[in-house]
Amino acid sequence: MNKFLLRALVLASVNVAVLANAQFRTRNRMDKLEDFDEQKFSWGFYLSGNRLDYRIVLDPRYGMDNNHNLVTSKESYSFGAGLIAKWRLNDYLDLRLEPGLQFGQRQLTFETQSNDQYAAGTLTNDPFIPIPLTDKDKVRDIKTTLVDVPVLLEFHGQRWYNSRPYVAAGVNYIVNLQSNSDSTDDNLQQVFRSTTHNFAWSAEMGIQFYFNKFKLTPAVRGTFIMNNEIVADNATTPPYWTSAMSTLQTRAIFFVLKFE
Repeated sequence: MNKFLLRALVLASVNVAVLANAQFRTRNRMDKLEDFDEQKFSWGFYLSGNRLDYRIVLDPRYGMDNNHNLVTSKESYSFGAGLIAKWRLNDYLDLRLEPGLQFGQRQLTFETQSNDQYAAGTLTNDPFIPIPLTDKDKVRDIKTTLVDVPVLLEFHGQRWYNSRPYVAAGVNYIVNLQSNSDSTDDNLQQVFRSTTHNFAWSAEMGIQFYFNKFKLTPAVRGTFIMNNEIVADNATTPPYWTSAMSTLQTRAIFFVLKFE
């Protein structure tokens, strides 16, 4: 899956480069879609290739063994798609709403058996009954389906023949449809839980290319969830999993192709 996605992204990049070369040839510099950006509202759709990972802040007692991190994250590559609604504010600013659906699967590895040293309890932590961690206990494959609703303010420069660069930034409301937040089971039953409703910020940059019938925009976007996504394990569960982490936040990089 990863190799297929990377090949698709490379092929898309080559196609964009070829199209850009066609846009800038001196023999074909007629401006295309001259009135397109004068519309008050416009519409489109996008396709994306995604890299999803976690930012982890570990608990100093349960999540670290001296200088060794006991919880690690493995990123994944996936895909998504969505719609575009654009509102022209003035010659240099647009407001964009780009709701989409993003898919992914990440992996967390817990090497936290050393937490057994705290089984008798401390002044700040309750005692617990140790259990031997199997391979199934140590690895969590976390499938994710995200409904991502970003609101972005776009600042663009002037058109240079049939192209126009831009940067954008804004905030996102993100719903994780596979969060398991309402489950009564937790990691003791191999169920990893996270928050359903999340808020993030995004930054994006790209170049808009104008053709006879449509506008194509390749772009790179970074999206970073701001709230803590951890749903704590049940009180009777040993501190091998969520107790080992203080903060868990999604980080995502998107390569986006927009069609308007």
